[in-house]
Amino acid sequence: MTPRIAVRDIALFERRIPFARPFRFGAVTIEAAGQAFVRVEIAFENGETAIGASAEMIVPKWFDKRPDRTPERTADDLRRSLAIARDLYLSAVGFDTAFGLHASRYAAQLEACAREDIPPLAAGYGPAEIDKAIFDAVLCGSDRNVFDGLAANIVGLDARLTPDLTDDAITRFLSARRRGKHVAIRHTVGMDDKVDGEGGIADPRETSGARYYKLKLGGDPDKDAARLITIGRELQKLPTVDGISLDANEQYADPAALQALCERLDRDPALASISGKLLYIEQPMPRERTMQTPLGALASRDFIIDEADDGYDAFPAARSLGYRGVSLKSCKGIYKALLNAARAAQATANDERCFVTAEDLTCQAGLGVQQDLALGAFVGVTHAERNGHHYVDGFSSAPVHEARAFLAAHPDLYRSDDGAIRLAIHDGALSTASLGAPGFAAAAQPDWASLSPLVLPTPDLTKEHT
Repeated sequence: MTPRIAVRDIALFERRIPFARPFRFGAVTIEAAGQAFVRVEIAFENGETAIGASAEMIVPKWFDKRPDRTPERTADDLRRSLAIARDLYLSAVGFDTAFGLHASRYAAQLEACAREDIPPLAAGYGPAEIDKAIFDAVLCGSDRNVFDGLAANIVGLDARLTPDLTDDAITRFLSARRRGKHVAIRHTVGMDDKVDGEGGIADPRETSGARYYKLKLGGDPDKDAARLITIGRELQKLPTVDGISLDANEQYADPAALQALCERLDRDPALASISGKLLYIEQPMPRERTMQTPLGALASRDFIIDEADDGYDAFPAARSLGYRGVSLKSCKGIYKALLNAARAAQATANDERCFVTAEDLTCQAGLGVQQDLALGAFVGVTHAERNGHHYVDGFSSAPVHEARAFLAAHPDLYRSDDGAIRLAIHDGALSTASLGAPGFAAAAQPDWASLSPLVLPTPDLTKEHT
């Protein structure tokens, strides 16, 4: 039976996270960011209540890369997205399923954010985080774990936002899922990361024994090709490389430049070590151009969308243009992720090339990485970009007792190293064993008293560049 719930309270918090090293993607370099925490209280129709929680980084200049937006402005827009979603969810009257609550507020969220010039991808951030916390509360109150709960469709997921699917197709997809016991990590090589020598990508102390690699691109085919040749030489020093992906983060504004890079990958022997292991190319063009530009001959390779995945209709639209996949990220919404995975499964059953991937560096130690890892393991991804730990030193910003609580609750996922508690990677993979406790993949909680209330900008602040 799918429980119906009412939201009684939503509290928003934040913690500042300094990076252990700068991370550059596209034209942006990040050295610190906020991490948002959400705590909700829900009530069931029988009068019982439950608490749920979620966490996610507040990443500047990813959800909105418009050049007139400062990094601070884009981070504040994510905070506004949370505040707008909180008000909408608390305004709900009566009881509904967890997904029903989301679906009935989704259009209003987009409209309210648009009035403050917050684009759709950023507008979805607020509901994504609140939905995760509500899902956690539903599971905790029902004494179910994430894998069994999703298989039983405890959230009431249906096809009202995805007319290309049926309710039966969604139910079949969910019920057929089984938790993957391990998810291999995909190590990301940022634009400013060291490539060769000590501390480079052939140094196992830096890459944690990864067998999959994700290489960032800058948008210049000649410079990108030269960099990939250097990286390829280093990767050849490793005992095993199972797969490589490339991520342009919207930097190829000119399709002809993208074509030039792909031709180099096809024909340049110096790039054979990269092209021979290449799984797909992620989000090459700016999101607006993506949806206006068929891939044409480029579709002979597998391309996926990420930043262009800003709504429930984005994946079908991209597929019509030649894209084969879409990134699964809980920061873009757990329900959209599940429905896109159902779409991919339906297409695959019809002998179409279609897939979902797991791409996210915003998942930090604790709730963030655990909830996103569980989501990926449920839908069946076998490897995931999961080295946020490479840029943030474990629980370094959290109180020691919080870090120790997560280590005690999830000893397969964390390790103590010289007093610091960090993600534990075994043979290049993460275990999902301890994610099966009741709730959304977490048997420990943040130290709420150590968190600051989320600093919410006023609507006037978000209009400063309008």
